[in-house]
Amino acid sequence: MQIYSIETGNFKCDGGAMFGVVPKFMWNKKYPADENNLCDCALRSMLVVDGDRRILIDNGTGDKQAASYTSHYHLWGDDTLQSSLNRLGFGFEDITDVIFTHLHFDHCGGATRYKTGTKELELVFPNATHWVSKTQWENYLNPNVREGDSYFPENMMPIFEAGKLNLVEEDGELFRNVEVRQFNGHTTGLLAVLVHDEDKTIAFTADFIPTLANVNLKWIAAYDLFPTVVLREKEAFLKEAVEKNYILFFQHDIQYECCSLEETPRGIKPKESFKLESLF
Repeated sequence: MQIYSIETGNFKCDGGAMFGVVPKFMWNKKYPADENNLCDCALRSMLVVDGDRRILIDNGTGDKQAASYTSHYHLWGDDTLQSSLNRLGFGFEDITDVIFTHLHFDHCGGATRYKTGTKELELVFPNATHWVSKTQWENYLNPNVREGDSYFPENMMPIFEAGKLNLVEEDGELFRNVEVRQFNGHTTGLLAVLVHDEDKTIAFTADFIPTLANVNLKWIAAYDLFPTVVLREKEAFLKEAVEKNYILFFQHDIQYECCSLEETPRGIKPKESFKLESLF
C-alpha cells in the first residue's frame, strides 16, 4: 500500500469561524491572522494506492464556481489536484474510487468540470465509482439554511446521473484496509476514513477535526452545525485513537499535516507532528 498527501491549493478562513468560542489571543498564537482576521488553511486530499485500487479521498474546490463566490475564500497557491496527481505519475483516468467525506463545495468541487470552451459538465474521474454517505446525500438534496450555500448541483448531479454514485449506509470496511465512520456534528453523515496499513492506522478526519488545534475538545469550529454532538463524538474518537495509536491526518491545517496523540493529565493532546511521507 502507498498513501500520499494530495495538495489541491489553499484558502483563507476567518479564525473565529475555525476555532469557535476560543478567544483570538489563544488561537492567533498558533495560526496568525491577517488584518482581516483571516488565517491560511490547506485544501488537502489523500490518495490511497492498494493493489488495483487508487482511492482519492476528497478533491478540493475545483474551478467551476464563480469568482463572486470563491472570492470570499481567497483561494491561493500553485498546487492543483491535477499537478499533485501528475507528480506521482497518476492521471484523472487512473482513479478507481472517490470517497467524499461530505459534499460542501471545498471537498467535492474537483469531481466535475466544464468541457473546454463550453458550459457542458463532465466527470473529472470518468473511471471512478464515487462514494458518499446516504445521510449526507439526503442532506445535500434537502439542505438546511446554513448549508445550502455550500452545496452546488453542478458538483454532484452529473455523477449521480451517470450512475457513478454509491451511497454508504453503515460504518465498516469499504474496501480492504479502508474503513469509513460516520459523524454527525459538523454536518450529518460526514465520513471519516481510516486507512489501515500494516502496523499503523491513518485517520482522515476531514472537517470533524480539521486542524491540529481542533484536537482540543473545546476547540470546536463555528462551522459545525451541532457543537455538542462534535464534543461527544470527538471525545469518544480521540480515546479510541490513543488506545489504538491512530495517526491523524489534517485536511485544512497548513502548518501540520499529521500528528500522533498522547494521554496527558489535561486530556488527550497532540504528541508529535510530521509529514505523511515520513511514515513511508
